[in-house]
Amino acid sequence: MSSFIADTGFATIAECIRRHARERPQAPALADDDTALSYAQLDALMDRIAAALQRDGIAPGEAIALCAAPSVMQAALFLGALRAGVVVAPLAPGSTPAALARMREDAQAKRLFSDDDDLEAWLAPPGATPAPVEIHPESPFNIIYSSGTTGEPKGIVQPHGMRWAHVRRGLPYGYGPDARTLLATPLYSNTTLVVFFPSLAFGGAVRLMKKFDARRYLEIAQALRATHTMLVPVQYQRLMALPDFDAFDLRAFRMKFCTSAPFPAALKADVLARWPGGLVEFYGMTEGGGTCILEAHAHPGKLHTVGRPGPGTDMRLIDEAGHELPPGSTGEIVGYSPGMMAGYHRRPEATREAEWFDASGKRFIRTGDVGRFDDDGFLILLDRRKDMIISGGFNIYPSDLEAALREHPAVADAAVVGVPSAQWGETPVAFVVVRGEAQAEALREWLNARVGKTQRLAALHLVDELPRSAIGKVLKRELKERAGAGPSQAGRRPSGAGA
Repeated sequence: MSSFIADTGFATIAECIRRHARERPQAPALADDDTALSYAQLDALMDRIAAALQRDGIAPGEAIALCAAPSVMQAALFLGALRAGVVVAPLAPGSTPAALARMREDAQAKRLFSDDDDLEAWLAPPGATPAPVEIHPESPFNIIYSSGTTGEPKGIVQPHGMRWAHVRRGLPYGYGPDARTLLATPLYSNTTLVVFFPSLAFGGAVRLMKKFDARRYLEIAQALRATHTMLVPVQYQRLMALPDFDAFDLRAFRMKFCTSAPFPAALKADVLARWPGGLVEFYGMTEGGGTCILEAHAHPGKLHTVGRPGPGTDMRLIDEAGHELPPGSTGEIVGYSPGMMAGYHRRPEATREAEWFDASGKRFIRTGDVGRFDDDGFLILLDRRKDMIISGGFNIYPSDLEAALREHPAVADAAVVGVPSAQWGETPVAFVVVRGEAQAEALREWLNARVGKTQRLAALHLVDELPRSAIGKVLKRELKERAGAGPSQAGRRPSGAGA
């Protein structure tokens, strides 16, 4: 199958699953806590789903929405819809009813599937086969809604060609018929899907966890003899912090992946030292437009970076006015790659705002991130452009302060945001999770003694945990609201004191 993927300019993931079902019908394909399917069973279930969608009059290019915890049936619904040429909009079950209604309306979804209980009665009968549909690289595959951590979620339309590019990107990473992928992030997240689809396209087995629990994850990984996984940084942090982590047998791992949030260099080093197999960090956007890849096991001296641009990727830096910057500069990252979104669903203005074109007319996607390339071409990510704090005319990158705070032995996690200041325009405020007992004012003084005068924290709050999205992104908008409410409303531990 690897040779088929390597030699084929474009194919569909549903087609790959059909090939595995014919060649290896009894091979394991999908499993969760309650259900397991072989490739033959998965292929037949996809046919029943595709036929049911066609029976209901849902045409290729029209959308359905999925809103449920990860399960074999939800994954099969996604795959069966793809076989029918139907576009899938996976939605986060934790969204408010109002947000779910807006996203379903925006996607123009003809059906919303919210649980597995009634699906058997809805399915086409056993043995049903759908009418064949023609799918092209530009045909819409899914609509992924942005996390909404900084504003109203936008629907990102990813075409089949973009997903096929993700599959082909997996060629060097040991996927294959004997691979066993363990996934503990939700199916509505692109984080999960960039490993889920290649695992199946190459004929491996995928094990889904409905909810992440660090100890349960390690138990499953050991019993499964997992070879691949995708985790977000906070999950790696919780796993590595378990006192008996080293007691689990994880020697079968070939490759571990990470994306979606900043991955501290010290945590990468800990994973490399104590967890067998390679470690690959992807930096990019759900919108596409370039991916940096850090093969951490091959470049242990570059753990402070997010790697170099991947094959076929062109990444550049631009200034505030949209002018391209020369090498050595710091600026906003823009990228081009073979896998890019068609645009934001029904939002042409937002799509135009996300695009940048070079002098030749080549289309790039703006990341909104600020960074610079080192002399070896590795990207050093500084911060989100919208998170950058401008205090007294100076640019302050919260990630610099967060990294400095994490060097204190009592600090388990940290986030820094900018809040309005009458004197400076903006000023940095930190929210810190500590191990054991610590005093907020002492931590603030410790940090301020180690950073430049313009970077000094105006306040530091101790909190029990940082607010995060389901895939581990810190909700900085919520922290700014807390900071604006003052120390008494900032979510401090009773023993802490705001500065």
